[in-house]
Amino acid sequence: MLEARAHQQLKDLLRQEGEPRWPHHLTLSRLVARSLRRADQTLVRLAPGSDPSWLLGLLVPLALHEGPVALLVSPALRQRLLQVELPRLEAVGLCLPCWEGTSAPPSARLWLLQHDQLVAAWRAGGLADRQLVIPEGELLQPLLRQALGVVIETHHWEQLRRSLPAAAASLLQLHERLSRRVLARPCGPHQRVAISSDEEAPLRQLLAVLSPLPEPWPAWLASGGEGWTSWAQVNPALLQWQWHRQPLDPLAVMPAVLDARGAVLVGPWPESVSPLPGFRPAVEVTLADPPLLDPLPLFAPSAQALPNAPHYPSHLLDQCRRLVLGQSGLTVVLLDDEGLRLGLTSALAAEFGSRVGHELTAPESNGVLCCSWGWWLQHQQRLPLPCQLVAATLPIASLEDPLTAARVAALRSQGRDWFRELLLPEALARLQQAVAGVRRNGGRLAVLDGRLRRRGWGRQVLEALEPWVDLPRLRPS
Repeated sequence: MLEARAHQQLKDLLRQEGEPRWPHHLTLSRLVARSLRRADQTLVRLAPGSDPSWLLGLLVPLALHEGPVALLVSPALRQRLLQVELPRLEAVGLCLPCWEGTSAPPSARLWLLQHDQLVAAWRAGGLADRQLVIPEGELLQPLLRQALGVVIETHHWEQLRRSLPAAAASLLQLHERLSRRVLARPCGPHQRVAISSDEEAPLRQLLAVLSPLPEPWPAWLASGGEGWTSWAQVNPALLQWQWHRQPLDPLAVMPAVLDARGAVLVGPWPESVSPLPGFRPAVEVTLADPPLLDPLPLFAPSAQALPNAPHYPSHLLDQCRRLVLGQSGLTVVLLDDEGLRLGLTSALAAEFGSRVGHELTAPESNGVLCCSWGWWLQHQQRLPLPCQLVAATLPIASLEDPLTAARVAALRSQGRDWFRELLLPEALARLQQAVAGVRRNGGRLAVLDGRLRRRGWGRQVLEALEPWVDLPRLRPS
């Protein structure tokens, strides 16, 4: 039986390599082997920030399984697999041949796919009945959304006019009208401006009667409907913009990519969060970390300014100054508002000098690193563990982002609680991933967002951070 073979092989491998750093290798290996043998669907929830060595429990069953499997990976995970994990398996005699590209022969046992290649294979019908293994389930929807998206740049308009000289004047007029509307609007901190379906309608009606169209215009024309949203990525300095179009729910655009086949989905979701809408696995297991001896020290005073208060920047600077004083290790300050973050970085640099940096990958041992939540989640595995993490604001997505606003509008039109069903669960998942390293390092967390204590949903944030202990006063380390 595949489960027994994978269990014994992994046990021998872990014995050769020494004490494992992750406690659930054998459990994960049996779960994956069972799902591959039965060709059913399995969901595995990991603890946020789990040691990346957990991949070994996923790869050993894949090396022993003889059926066709597609392994979906991000570019970063692909690099780790090829440079670290596969040589690790080969050193103990386990061979895992990988086929790459947008197509694979039926005889290829393991097809290594990135998200854009999965979309191309699905469109071409090349997946057939291959089982799908997704080790980064939390990235599935955002990366598929990008892979399915259409981007229209300036040179695409020029190619369209050259291809259709009879309609060149009308196309130029439509482009100029859209440009005036886009560049006249405030673009917010993300430099994005929403484009409504009414603004798209004249161009869509014109292109519908013209043919043939150069790429990517046919894809843009086919991506209409309520399940898609558009925005312009604006460069105010150059008075230029890119037109982006993405689906709100990528799995609705790719029907049966999961439902019609066996699938193993692994990711760091809280138990209260549904990872994918409509996904009903046959087996669902949570592999949590062992209980920590010490709870997370949490500094979150009750009387703090709200992020939209006019005196919030001065409050933020005062509190950050107090938190940095007396700390001998690395301090990371997380803040998504770019203007406020850059101003805070400058003010702290005036106080603490060159030890303060903005989104640096090589900070000083006692440095102060100011960065966005997304940057920290992307780079924290390659950075030293901080002694304290300062959440200037909670990682709640802004409605100024057109994609977030469109997803919220879709839930609102159905009469659903868009904050507690969408924004809050995503924020809690990001928060748990961000603080996992600090928790294991014995550091402390400071939350300077007044909404934590003043809003009813703040209790859910505190519950997601359990176990923690209140830190009423700051003391030097």
